[in-house]
Amino acid sequence: IPIEKVLKDLPRVRSGVSRGNDTDDVWRAAINEAISKPWFTELLRTSPSVAHTILSRIGKLSIPRTGFGAEFLTTREQISYAPEWFQPDRERLGGVCNHIARTHMQSDLHRYLFAAAFGSVNGYSPQMADFPPALRPLHGNVEKALDGRNFADRFRVQVKGRPSTTITSHICKDGHYYIHYDPLQCRSLTVREAARLQTFPDNYLFCGNRTQQYHQVGNAVPPLLAKQIASIVSELIRKQINGYDKQRSSKLEYVAD
Repeated sequence: IPIEKVLKDLPRVRSGVSRGNDTDDVWRAAINEAISKPWFTELLRTSPSVAHTILSRIGKLSIPRTGFGAEFLTTREQISYAPEWFQPDRERLGGVCNHIARTHMQSDLHRYLFAAAFGSVNGYSPQMADFPPALRPLHGNVEKALDGRNFADRFRVQVKGRPSTTITSHICKDGHYYIHYDPLQCRSLTVREAARLQTFPDNYLFCGNRTQQYHQVGNAVPPLLAKQIASIVSELIRKQINGYDKQRSSKLEYVAD
């Protein structure tokens, strides 16, 4: 199913900004600064549709009322997909847990902004070769990525209108593989969003620090998958028991005769 069917009802939150003060104004300035960077000038020439998408989204940039989130956020919004599974206690719970955005360096914020805009225009996540050279990270693996050998999808946006990629325990290390599809949020997925994609109902609370929470989600068997497997196994056992009972009954009838 499209990723937004599972995530769009969650409160909008902004990314945090690492290495310095993290305020709403600092975050807004960090995002706005993208259009003054050399990589954006290059993008206007090489991929004007993506550049104009960034300009359009930045023009609508606003601070979410929930900031960068909290361990519990009040919301009455209903998920559009399988609400009876994902929100069994919606009225009683009255919100969502574990919905806090990570902090990111400004350079990564710009990479996330580009990736989300690229995904919305093209319908797929960019490879490293799609990034403007001035926006690529100064990392030893970049050359391998450009050759298509390794880490070509080092920054992977979860594209709106498509299913998400598999959530793995790697999400506890960084969010580069799990970029939110909304350029205006400019961040990686929260623990709650990752949990939604893993099919955890909202009444699951993940404890420990943020890294531990991500690790718990990424290492888990998706509960909805477990339920479906259990249902199949239960039906097989039921048929086996019924078959045994019928066979036993027919033997008893034969003996009685």
